[in-house]
Amino acid sequence: MTKHRKEKDSGPSQRQLRVGELVRHALAEVLSRGEAPDEVLASHPVTVPEVRMSPDLKLATAYVMPLGGRDQKKVLEALERNKKYLRGEVVRRVKMKFAPDLRFLIDERFDEAERIERLLRSPEVARDLKKEEE
Repeated sequence: MTKHRKEKDSGPSQRQLRVGELVRHALAEVLSRGEAPDEVLASHPVTVPEVRMSPDLKLATAYVMPLGGRDQKKVLEALERNKKYLRGEVVRRVKMKFAPDLRFLIDERFDEAERIERLLRSPEVARDLKKEEE
């Protein structure tokens, strides 16, 4: 197995993680300050829990969630409309050789965590846990 193949299988590199975090901070700052010239983004606080960079750092996938999970489709559409502006702000704040293309996806981790929490509180799981204690 070649070194390149091994790195690919082991997850993102330190460089990808570092740049992703810098891009995340830049996007979060722009969105939290309401700097994007869009009414939807101005009226919907958006969190950016994670940004994943492609290995060549030319694509940034930003996982976003509007506050309270409201109007997710409208917010994604607004982010897409303002992609060029946001890309310019990212490259201005994060000194990079190339401005990465931005892709926005809804962060599903909150829904998944809630689903797991409901499962753990279900009567069936409580019954099974009680059996293990005995």
